[in-house]
Amino acid sequence: MSRFLSKEAERLAPYTPGEQPQDAQYVKLNTNESPFPPSPRVLKALSRAELLKLNLYSDPTCAALNSAIARRYELQPENVITGNGSDELLAFAFRAFCGQGKGVAYADITYGFYKSQAAFFGLDATVIPLREDFTLNVDDYMDFPGTIFIANPNAPTGMAVPRADIQRLLEADPDRVVIVDEAYVDFGAESCVPMIYRYDNLLVMQTMSKSRSLAGGRVGFALGSAELIAALNRVKYSFNPYNVNRLSIIAGAAAVEDEPYFQACTGAIQNNRAWTVRELEALGFTVLPSQANFIFAKSDRIPGGELYRKLKENGILVRWFDADRVRDYVRVTIGSLEQMAALVDEAARLLEEV
Repeated sequence: MSRFLSKEAERLAPYTPGEQPQDAQYVKLNTNESPFPPSPRVLKALSRAELLKLNLYSDPTCAALNSAIARRYELQPENVITGNGSDELLAFAFRAFCGQGKGVAYADITYGFYKSQAAFFGLDATVIPLREDFTLNVDDYMDFPGTIFIANPNAPTGMAVPRADIQRLLEADPDRVVIVDEAYVDFGAESCVPMIYRYDNLLVMQTMSKSRSLAGGRVGFALGSAELIAALNRVKYSFNPYNVNRLSIIAGAAAVEDEPYFQACTGAIQNNRAWTVRELEALGFTVLPSQANFIFAKSDRIPGGELYRKLKENGILVRWFDADRVRDYVRVTIGSLEQMAALVDEAARLLEEV
């Protein structure tokens, strides 16, 4: 640890990303990436002419990308802000809507970035436990006076909160912001986007990393009232005006305009998820009901940590969290059917050895 590190930095709780091996020796099912390449329209849009413009700054307003997203979700450009992945926009939201006298609440089992950002900004954080069955009950948040972050579907469980429950939360206190992180919503859950014009305290976060195959492009976006988006832009222009690079603006716009490809990829993931759940349950696994592009599963015959390590030894990467309540589970990204068959076959082989 550097002797020059500030006291503030010492108190940080850094987020731990999933393993990213730089070789091809693993079936990689640990970071919720898409098994499919980007839309052909993305590849076509990234022409040599655009590459030759990399000597120029990108458009700080991201106008082409914001307009494409607005058309897709039947909103206006002023209801959209784009960022370097949704993580950046989450950080903007923590800065814009939390602070002195305004704390933040999130679940005990959820996306680890929330804890990291609360520490980064020195916020008063209230951690609200999921119910025993891992469901998030909005009644547990009704009396919280600050800003609320809800991953929906949740990570790592994959379980979703009905839109009607989010609506109750919004109506219970119009003077607090509810941020719904919909990173995985495109795989079967209800989006809160249709409620944006009705509730000016609703902010919806989404990403192109999963359902639009642009994890490496780092394109996220937030949707909300013009006032909420203006607040996020205030933070953005105080931090990094050119936050989305030229190629990602082009790639993101092309991806969001290719609806048939989007539907085909998300449909395939949902089908592969259903097949994997059936196969693992037949092996005796408990699998939580997921509406994401991953599942959360455990076996009573082998501890989660051991399953993770043995799968890795045999060329399959999944995610394991050494934490209370979830230590027995592994999170498995839904990939191609070939990848899922390899996982199921290896899991069956390991159980035979127990």
